[in-house]
Amino acid sequence: MGKITGFLEIERIKESYKPVQERVKDYKEFVFTLKDDLAKQQSARCMDCGTPFCNNGCPVNNIIPDFNELVYQGDWKNAIDVLHSTNNFPEFTGRICPAPCEAACTLNVNQEAVGIKSIEHAIIDKAWSEGWVQPMTGMAPTGKKVAIVGSGPAGLASAQQLARAGHAVTVFEKNDRVGGLLRYGIPDFKMEKNHIDRRLEQMKAEGVVFKTGVLVGDWPSSPDAHQKDAASLITNWSQTKVSAQSLMDEFDAVVLCTGSEVSRDLNIPGRELDGVHFAMEFLPQQNKTNAGDSLQNQLRADKRHVVVIGGGDTGSDCVGTSRRHGAVSVTQFEVMPEPPVEENRPLTWPYWPLKLRTSSSHEEGCEREFAISSKAFVGEKGHVTGVQTVRVQWQDGKMQEIPGTEQTIPADLVLLAMGFVNPLASVLTSFGVELDARGNARASTDSTASAAAYHTNVPKVFAAGDTRRGQSLVVWAIREGRQAARAVDEFLMGSSVLPR
Repeated sequence: MGKITGFLEIERIKESYKPVQERVKDYKEFVFTLKDDLAKQQSARCMDCGTPFCNNGCPVNNIIPDFNELVYQGDWKNAIDVLHSTNNFPEFTGRICPAPCEAACTLNVNQEAVGIKSIEHAIIDKAWSEGWVQPMTGMAPTGKKVAIVGSGPAGLASAQQLARAGHAVTVFEKNDRVGGLLRYGIPDFKMEKNHIDRRLEQMKAEGVVFKTGVLVGDWPSSPDAHQKDAASLITNWSQTKVSAQSLMDEFDAVVLCTGSEVSRDLNIPGRELDGVHFAMEFLPQQNKTNAGDSLQNQLRADKRHVVVIGGGDTGSDCVGTSRRHGAVSVTQFEVMPEPPVEENRPLTWPYWPLKLRTSSSHEEGCEREFAISSKAFVGEKGHVTGVQTVRVQWQDGKMQEIPGTEQTIPADLVLLAMGFVNPLASVLTSFGVELDARGNARASTDSTASAAAYHTNVPKVFAAGDTRRGQSLVVWAIREGRQAARAVDEFLMGSSVLPR
């Protein structure tokens, strides 16, 4: 514990942002990393609790008190070693994780939590600038080959761990660049893609082979011209295709990390109108344009009245992107009631609390409507012009419409951001993988006498991340990718030295 009274003397220090009027002019990151002295002050607030609830609240179980102490002592080199011992990609989580660790911080009982996420951000940024992040090479080859299908955070974490165990790892990605939804889902203003690219160079030096533009397994057939099918509208920029059977024939193990990409649809009257799109039609196109590619007929919000249906992170990303396009207005719908500004800490701590969360994108300009339900899309000449809505109330867990509250909100672009329902079933079933009741790959996180952890019903086929658990956080994907790598290593070699 660096400073025994630090939590009493020092207030929470937050990362600063570029002003709104400046940051909406481009797609660059606008959060300033804490300088060394400020990170030290923030670390001094850590109480080094006997029971570190922050560690338990973190899905990858980051050893938070230890790296806080090391930052306080100015030992940044050991701080990144501690951080990397549990998290392959802290530059991702330090930017886009919602920080459940901070919700679990003991200070959060009656004060503001330690700024754990900002400290993590500072550690990894300093490590890259000092050249401390280097490939880990020299592992003795095992002679075993592993295929990873999908290059999101679960796939990348699994690939890096398996390569470090000495296996020959090949990652297959259907799109033209590696990264999954990190690449084509997270806007650049939240995480620029050079962070992915430099990790890829490290992983290539460690022996990981990446094959992009390769579709593995079966893809759903295209719908007819008047049908909008959630599965067929998933971003797919593949150029070639390989069968599931060919991967199982060539590799000693296959890990499915395809993510949960099927968007939740809103099948109400007028759904077929032009101008009604999934968020994941909208966001990837802007990221691709930012990468320097030229797109014909890019879906844009310029000079439009935008309605975003869905109050989560994806909806927030649509708000920020629409603002940068130059939308006339942006309105975000949430069917649930507006949560309280402050959580009931004695009731919820150390768990993730229900509270009103205002993102940086909301601060850039957005009308937020709570307890509102969309009844129909209306339009003229085949294009959407508005959304018919009604106010709702919740009683005994059931939604009830409030008579007399109907209205039509103008909209010439509607973005559906209501989450994701499951992975693409056709890819999983092409491997013969059984699905659970929610449409995810059926696989347990525990080893049994008959099957290794993360093992599906198909011999040598594993599943991890959103493919197995359903829509979740990047930090959960990293956890599952790491754990699946250990399970695969045990399956191939009989034992494993990889951390679980």
